Amino acid sequence: MNKGRLEAFSDGVIAIIITIMVLEMKVPHGTDLASLRPLLPVFLSYVLSFVNVGIYWNNHHHMLHASQHVTGRVLWANLLLLFWLSLFPFSTGWMGENHFAALPTAVYGVVLLLAAYSYLVLQAAIVAADGPSSPVARAVGADRKGLVSRLLYITAIAGAFIRPWIAWTLYVAVALLWFVPDRRIERVLLRDEA
Repeated sequence: MNKGRLEAFSDGVIAIIITIMVLEMKVPHGTDLASLRPLLPVFLSYVLSFVNVGIYWNNHHHMLHASQHVTGRVLWANLLLLFWLSLFPFSTGWMGENHFAALPTAVYGVVLLLAAYSYLVLQAAIVAADGPSSPVARAVGADRKGLVSRLLYITAIAGAFIRPWIAWTLYVAVALLWFVPDRRIERVLLRDEA
């Protein structure tokens, strides 16, 4: 399989994930602003998850663009990432519908954490396929930003049981950390072209 097919498949799955998330938002029966108030937690959960899925899509695109080979290990690692991303609609809906209660907020964090680890597995599979001097290997380096993100997710999961707003704040912080796409790969590709 070439990387174009892998990217197209992944793009399709991610588009379906976003579609499912938006379909979880139910239209209120009332016609005034007060009827929207109960939907606020669901909407905020959706916005956070939409941003997170967008971040994964953007960085996934850059990483596949820089990759050179698709192996069986890369395919399975990509499926692992898509599996955890496919749980975003469930965890997003559960957290929003329950107004950020402790357990649903912690489960949301577990899904975020496992998606982050699965992205790391995909990254390692691509580096193994392309070699230690490949653009992806040179770009990711020590991946301090990824390590900080995973540590914040772990802290947020524990914090959800103390005060769910702690977890929510940390989830937003990680999203803000990654909101500007990871430019390491772009820099390496531009240097290679020059």
